[in-house]
Amino acid sequence: MGQGISEVLPFAIGIAISPIPIVAIILILFSTRARVNGPVFLAGWVVGLSAAAALVYALSRAASVGSDSTSSDTTSWGKILLGIMLLGLARRSWAKRPKAGEEPALPRWMNSVETISPLRAFELALLLSVVNPKNLALLLGAVGGLAQLDLPTDDAVTALAVFVAVASLSIVIPVAYNLFGGEHARANLDDMKVWLTVHNSAVMAVLFLVFGVVLISRGIGPLSA
Repeated sequence: MGQGISEVLPFAIGIAISPIPIVAIILILFSTRARVNGPVFLAGWVVGLSAAAALVYALSRAASVGSDSTSSDTTSWGKILLGIMLLGLARRSWAKRPKAGEEPALPRWMNSVETISPLRAFELALLLSVVNPKNLALLLGAVGGLAQLDLPTDDAVTALAVFVAVASLSIVIPVAYNLFGGEHARANLDDMKVWLTVHNSAVMAVLFLVFGVVLISRGIGPLSA
């Protein structure tokens, strides 16, 4: 079990510290239906990650990634390609970072979050949890690596549960903090939103770089064994 958790944990942390989902949940916590939208967004995030992780793991097991050398090598090459993609995204994010005194460009959908409906909050969480390229790359790397270990089902399920739980911490904490922290919490969340908005491109560039290297190294390891 420990082997499975150690395989997925770095990737879960990478998903958890993505700035855009954190900014999104903070904006939702300032929306007109925050006490409903916050938990609904959290539910959508957990459902999205859980469903995607379960699907990727099931497909990987069906392809005998853990026991067939050809399938395992294909998975390893996939990790290397995903890592190269993240390195390319790191370069692009760094180039797009705002200059001193420049307003950062944010996704247009953020302008409508203040009046977002619970259904739309759920849909947005599904998109941000899985469809975003970095999260998808990290999820594929984590679950593909877990499948390569060929662990017993109980151990694999535990590792997947830990993956989803850790990857969701950055959503769980603001939602709980907003519900129980009062006005002081709202002020702190607003400060965090401003900082993440300003430094989003730089933070993403570093994350892309670090996890691009991690994926490439995790891909090379089994190939050179």
